[in-house]
Amino acid sequence: MRLTLCLLACLAAGAARADDESECRDGITMIRAELAKPPAESLQRSLRKALRVAEREQGEGEFNECVDAVRDARKALGR
Repeated sequence: MRLTLCLLACLAAGAARADDESECRDGITMIRAELAKPPAESLQRSLRKALRVAEREQGEGEFNECVDAVRDARKALGR
């Protein structure tokens, strides 16, 4: 029983990690696209910071923290 629960937990964690990795990658693309537009300076600062954090966390394999940075960017954009 414990082994089954452990295996299910591992599978669920792997699926969540893949979702976070995909969301991270897509979010970085979205932030870059927004920075290519001419947003207000204060918005640009927020987006640059979110992009810097997201790229760092992606490089470290911390996709859940990358997703947090993407959420910060979306919040700054009012989405």
